[in-house]
Amino acid sequence: MALILLLNGPNLNLLGEREPSLYGQISLAQVEATLSERAKTLGHRLQSLQSNHEGVLIDRIQTARNDETRFILFNPGGYTHTSVALRDALAAVRVPFIEIHISNIQARETFRRRSRFSDLAVGTITGLGTQGYELALLAADHYLNTHKT
Repeated sequence: MALILLLNGPNLNLLGEREPSLYGQISLAQVEATLSERAKTLGHRLQSLQSNHEGVLIDRIQTARNDETRFILFNPGGYTHTSVALRDALAAVRVPFIEIHISNIQARETFRRRSRFSDLAVGTITGLGTQGYELALLAADHYLNTHKT
């Protein structure tokens, strides 16, 4: 049973309320509950953390290198475009991860089109709404089953 870490960055606590035309009406709590149940059916444990504070996310990523975390699902939110510190943490711990975006960042403002993480990620899922989280979990399961250590 692998531990999969679901990390969500700033403002994702407002999912379901904030700009529903872009992000939908499903809350983060609903996403987490759905993913947790789905992870169980796949034989994994899911641990979730959302923070509006970069340092909290960095601390949890750093903890992942010494705990049982085998994979990270990460929606960095607004930090996607700005956080070299989060990028450095992910590079340092070497835990595989998938970058998730609810909206299609390539179809949005120019400044949102550059990610600091995509080149480090196993893959990216963008623009598929909250379904992207479920697809990322399935991809993580496939990765874990084909890259056994």
